[in-house]
Amino acid sequence: MNKIRLSLLTAGLTLSAAGFAHAHATFEKGSASAGETFNATLQVPHGCDGKATTEVRVRLPEGFVFAKPQPKPGWELEIIEGDYGNTYDNHGTKVSAGPVEIRWKGGNLPDAYYDTFVVRGKFAGFEKETVLAFPTTQLCGEDGKVVWDQVPAEGQDPHSLDQPAPTITITMAGGDDPHVGHGSLPQSAAETVKLGDLDISGGAVKAMLPGAKVGGGGFLVKNNGSVDDRLIAVESPAAGRVELHEMTMENDVMKMRKLDEGIAVPAGETVELKNGGLHLMFMEVEKPFAEGDTVPVTLTFEKAGKVEYVLPVGTAAGGAHSGHSHQ
Repeated sequence: MNKIRLSLLTAGLTLSAAGFAHAHATFEKGSASAGETFNATLQVPHGCDGKATTEVRVRLPEGFVFAKPQPKPGWELEIIEGDYGNTYDNHGTKVSAGPVEIRWKGGNLPDAYYDTFVVRGKFAGFEKETVLAFPTTQLCGEDGKVVWDQVPAEGQDPHSLDQPAPTITITMAGGDDPHVGHGSLPQSAAETVKLGDLDISGGAVKAMLPGAKVGGGGFLVKNNGSVDDRLIAVESPAAGRVELHEMTMENDVMKMRKLDEGIAVPAGETVELKNGGLHLMFMEVEKPFAEGDTVPVTLTFEKAGKVEYVLPVGTAAGGAHSGHSHQ
C-alpha cells in the first residue's frame, strides 16, 4: 500500500457539543443513493475511558471510491491507498485502485467534547440496497483504544452490538431495489406510494429541538382492497428504533402507549397516523430532525409486505412528545 501524508500546521479547533460516554461512533447521515457523491461525516462522541482522542482511522469499504478526506486544523492527514476489488469508471477512465483507509493523526479531542471527520466519495457498483460498514478505530495516547468494527450477522439486531461499525445504507435511485415491495418505486416526499391494495401518502415528521433524542411523525394509509391488513413494523436509518404508539385522553391526562401488535388497516378504510393519536415514534435519534430534511423509513405490513417511504421534516404532522404519561 502507498501512503500519502499531508501535515496541517494550523492550530486545532475541536470544541463542539458534549457527547455521552456510551454513544457509538456514527455517521451524521445514515443513507445515500447508489451512484451518489457523498460527504460521509463521522461523529466521534467521546474518547477512550476519559482520555482524549489523538487519532481516528476509518477503513473505506468496497464501493466507496474516489475518496477525498477533508483536512482538519491541528491534525495530520494520512491517506492509505490500495487496490479496489473491482474496476470503476471515473468520467471515462477505468480506476482499480485508490484510497482504502483515512487516518487523522496527532490531534487532541478531549473526552468532554465531540467532533466530526469528513471524507467525500462516490458509491459505485451497487445494484441493490446494501448496508456498508466503515470500521473505525480511535486511538487515545499511547495505550488508549476504542475499535468500532462489529458487523451484525444476518437477522441480528445491530443495536445488540457493543461496538458496532458505523454504517451507511445504499438505496436505489430507481425501481430495481428488491427491498421495495410489490414493484413500488421510491418516492419524493409529496407522492403517493402504492403497495398492493394500499396507498401511502401525506407523510411528515416534525422538526426536533437541538439535543432531542425522540421524534414523532405519521402518514395516511388507505386500504383499497377487500382484506384487512396491519402495519406491524417500521425501520429507519435515522433512528435507533421506530415504535408504533397511540395517544389517548384519560381523565384529562394525555397518555401514550406502545402498540406491540401493530396498527390495523381495515379493508376499505383510511387510517391516519399523526400527533395526538396513532403515530410513529423515532427513538434514539442521533441527529435531531431539522426542517427541510427527509427521513427514510421501511414500512412492513402483515399482508402487503414491505415498502420504502420518505417523510419530509416540517411542522405539518407528527412531533416529538414531552410531558405525557406512559402506561
